[in-house]
Amino acid sequence: MEKSKFIFGNEIAKRDYKKACKSKSKFIKKFSDDSKKNYHFKLCDNKVIGKSLNVKNLVLSQTDDLVLPENAIIIGNIRMGFGHYRISMAMASAAKALGYAPLWFDLNAFEGTTCGKIVAYQNNLYSLGSRLSQKSKLFNKWFWEPLNYDGFRKLSYNAGDQKNAELMAPLLKNFPKDTPFIATHVWPAQAAIHAEMTRVVNAIPDNWQMALHLAEGAIHTVQCPSALLGYKQLRGMDDKKTLNPMPDGSIYNVGHYVDHELVTNIDYDCNKRLERLQKNKAKRYLLTIGGAGSQKDIFKKIIKKLIPYIKENKAVLYINFGDHKNVYETMKKEILSLCKVTEHIDTFDEVETFSQNAINNEVSGIHIFSDSDIFAAVYTTNLLMRSTDVIITKPSELSFYPIPKLMIKRVGGHERWGAIRTAELGDGTYECEDIDSIESTLNLIQNDNEVIASMCDSIIKQNKIGTYNGAYKAVELAVKTR
Repeated sequence: MEKSKFIFGNEIAKRDYKKACKSKSKFIKKFSDDSKKNYHFKLCDNKVIGKSLNVKNLVLSQTDDLVLPENAIIIGNIRMGFGHYRISMAMASAAKALGYAPLWFDLNAFEGTTCGKIVAYQNNLYSLGSRLSQKSKLFNKWFWEPLNYDGFRKLSYNAGDQKNAELMAPLLKNFPKDTPFIATHVWPAQAAIHAEMTRVVNAIPDNWQMALHLAEGAIHTVQCPSALLGYKQLRGMDDKKTLNPMPDGSIYNVGHYVDHELVTNIDYDCNKRLERLQKNKAKRYLLTIGGAGSQKDIFKKIIKKLIPYIKENKAVLYINFGDHKNVYETMKKEILSLCKVTEHIDTFDEVETFSQNAINNEVSGIHIFSDSDIFAAVYTTNLLMRSTDVIITKPSELSFYPIPKLMIKRVGGHERWGAIRTAELGDGTYECEDIDSIESTLNLIQNDNEVIASMCDSIIKQNKIGTYNGAYKAVELAVKTR
């Protein structure tokens, strides 16, 4: 049954199906159709996370001589912002810990293919929208928020994506059909299903139910109970009729997708935070600049707020600019000249050493991190988390990580539910939607030790019941016989 006509037994309106077909035709006209081409791959070392996560990259090859490791598991993703890469790293970390060989498969990396061109085109549109949403309140209110909250929610949207994913399937058609495959974005999941792969896990990143994230034929995983109910019911995905639910065995609540290195050190790291509180040590903050490069104005105000505390040795600030060194250069002129900084730029080995030493040793001042390599840019945040007391971030994938969090304003309506989740668990704040709310919450965290202590207590309790074990469970679902 064609996946753009029926989704979990729900018939798509003829006009929406025609629209989906037009979308595919538009992409063929723009980027061609390579469905008759045979793509071959080889394995190459990942110089950044290969050593720690045992990851190898799948890259295009001219020869058909690839032999996958016997215990291989493919991690399908796209380089859209940092979130999907970070979730992929969590899956790779869990796979390694469970004895499997994770292979990195980024649809956005295959630039000369129809698939790669489509993904890059749509990624650029999404990044542009994210940036515009932070610059224009009208654009955010009347277009970006509704699109992210309601537009992507409709089953008709999934029909279009399913049709476009037919053009992505050629990249995967020569993989052994029974190779375990975990997708941390829906497009590689849909592409794998269209390529007739049989052991596909679609790791849904958001807990706000959107048809955008559906890949019928895959096992879907979510990170919390409300997402399980919302997705299973296909809640709100059609305004005009009640939909058939997802069938049994097609979706599981597995818990939060978190790296093995972080999960196994949760108690130790929380106890170190509590120890620093008891000794009135400087509070350590980690500020992350996301992959879309938005929210610069908010970051500037946060940094200005913290500088007096930093000068009094009451706070320490890590800022990971990711691969946005240009943003750092701007802030360096406008704000960071007010305070001495230590730069860690394009020196990933040194960042690993610094991060490890900071867990048990003193740090001070402002530390700047940036790396032109996308893997290093993303993974630096993971390394810094262990020695951080509070991460300051928008409510995206980092909402689900076991570290005290200050949630700043979302980028897209769907993200608000990440903040709701962390606030209800008690391992982070509610979403602070304006600078006044951010500053007042920051003041409270800085001057009242009970806030971080309470969050650490919640993290330790959640760890005992397996809340942060989602990556392990997703791997187990992918590798078990179906």
